[in-house]
Amino acid sequence: MATHIPGDRPTSMTERIKRLLTAPAQEWPRIDAEPMTIKGIYTGWVVPLAAIGPVAGLIGSLIFGYSFLGITYRPPIGAAVSTALVGYVLALIGTYVLALIIDALAPSFGGTKNMVSAFKVAAFSATAGWLAGIFQILPTLGWLALLGGLYGLYLLWIGLPILMKVPAERTLPYVAVIMVVGIVVFLVIGAVAAQVSATVARPVLASDAGSVSGTLNIPGVGEADLAKANAAVERMKVATEKMQNGTATPIPATALQALLPASIGGFTRGDTETQSGGIGGIAGSHAEGRYTLGDKSFSLSVTDMGAAEALASLGGAMNMESSRQTATGYEKTEMAGGAMVSQKWNTESGRGSYGRMVASRFMVSADGEAPTIDTLKQAVASIDTGRLAALAQ
Repeated sequence: MATHIPGDRPTSMTERIKRLLTAPAQEWPRIDAEPMTIKGIYTGWVVPLAAIGPVAGLIGSLIFGYSFLGITYRPPIGAAVSTALVGYVLALIGTYVLALIIDALAPSFGGTKNMVSAFKVAAFSATAGWLAGIFQILPTLGWLALLGGLYGLYLLWIGLPILMKVPAERTLPYVAVIMVVGIVVFLVIGAVAAQVSATVARPVLASDAGSVSGTLNIPGVGEADLAKANAAVERMKVATEKMQNGTATPIPATALQALLPASIGGFTRGDTETQSGGIGGIAGSHAEGRYTLGDKSFSLSVTDMGAAEALASLGGAMNMESSRQTATGYEKTEMAGGAMVSQKWNTESGRGSYGRMVASRFMVSADGEAPTIDTLKQAVASIDTGRLAALAQ
């Protein structure tokens, strides 16, 4: 991203980050004077930087896993990707929520309401924390990301009174209130991210750095196809451009709903639900139906990840497999026919899930109670994947 500050030379993202971290008292007035829009800050600053932690955490969990007392756990790819995407989307939402709070409280402390200025404060003060998210690539060092968060509070302290025009004598209470509210907001977001699972994806900004080929063997995890990884990077670039120019349009949820069959293996469709929306250039849509037979029921859903599809391509490049067998069932994630497939079944409860990626963009999944896992597989297979892929053309 390159921006132009009146009376100054253009500022690159790298230059701004360096100046913001090393000389915030001088950089905040520059940010205050520079004409910006919320959309521009989202796509040019928040979208790429907020992705650092989730992407680093995704890679770290799959490659290194989480170790404790000599035991190492690596989550299934589907779960790891879902966790990263939820954290990323909630970070985007949290930035906007914090800006709303900053703007709403400004008049109470003698400041001036200005949503763009408030969003500048929320976005740029989070820079240190987002950059520190890189430590999550080594799960044992993930706690170091807290240091970035603490420095972010310092950036907030310096920038708030400058951008929100708060009188000097009212600065201390205003900053203190926002700090407390900000901590609460992000603690809540962290809790939600730990509990919620969603099929959303997000492109990673990547610079041209040549190409590699062959396979990379990752002990304990599997092989990564480097040629596919290069292709995934290119898809990520295209997806980023779509977000920035506003052409990232998901398939209408009603079109996805039309793909849900009326019945599956004796199970009859009842309630259906559709959802669609987006933020910061990332949009998606979702359709889900509930199927019932006697006292058993399961849901069948189709989710379009829109321009955020690119992250799903990373799963195909990794060629990873994960499996876990228990006394009552199993969990397994694998690449089948070039698509990521994840399944889970519990023989005691008769519950499970089965999901499959389609065209590296759509997730089709069935979850709930069924006679066997084959019923859930049949449900996923009932979706016309050719028609689904054609919708993306």
